[in-house]
Amino acid sequence: MAWIVLVVSGVLEAVWATALGRSEGFSRLVPSVVFTVALVLSMGGLAWAMREIPTGTAYAVWVGIGASLTVVWAMTTGEETVSVVKIALVLGLVGCVVGLKLVGDAH
Repeated sequence: MAWIVLVVSGVLEAVWATALGRSEGFSRLVPSVVFTVALVLSMGGLAWAMREIPTGTAYAVWVGIGASLTVVWAMTTGEETVSVVKIALVLGLVGCVVGLKLVGDAH
């Protein structure tokens, strides 16, 4: 269950990071509210997952999921350019996250 919560928290990290960018320095209400709610839920889920998952692994997975989804979303919406190199690097990041999950369970 902790891994499911951690993955959802990582997705919420991408939500709050995207909302932060769209809030234009907290001058736009809706993105600012989305940022705040997603941030609280994301951090709360990370904290909850860390009760069962080692801190380093949990944090790396959380950041990896959030960062990769944020970049993919930005490329999908046209806010960032798409390139083969960026796609390869995001896939590498995802591979590292999966690797941490696999290695983390082999105590």
